[in-house]
Amino acid sequence: MKALTSLDPLLEHRIRLGACVSLAKHGELTFARLKSQLQATDGNLGAQLRKLEEQGYLQSRKDFVERKPTTWYRLSSVGRSALESHLAALQSLIDAAGASGATS
Repeated sequence: MKALTSLDPLLEHRIRLGACVSLAKHGELTFARLKSQLQATDGNLGAQLRKLEEQGYLQSRKDFVERKPTTWYRLSSVGRSALESHLAALQSLIDAAGASGATS
C-alpha cells in the first residue's frame, strides 16, 4: 500500500506530530506553550523537539520574556513540506479504509 510507505517515520510519534501540527497552525510557539498543548514532560518534549531540529524540520531561537530565558520554535520549510506529505498519506489511508465519513 503506497500510503503506508509515504508516511514519514519521524512524524509517527505523537509528540513530534503534535508539535508540527501546532506550529503549522500558530507559526511560532514557546517550549512552555508546546509543553502545555501536548501535555508532555520537559524531558520528553525536549528530546522530541531536538530530533525534529536535527532533521531540519524545526528552527528555534532563544529570547528573554520578562527576564526569563524562553525558547521559541517554528516549522521550517522542510518541516512544513514533510508534514503536508505525511498528512496526505494519512488521508489516503483513511480514504482506503472507507472511514472518511462519506456515505455511498
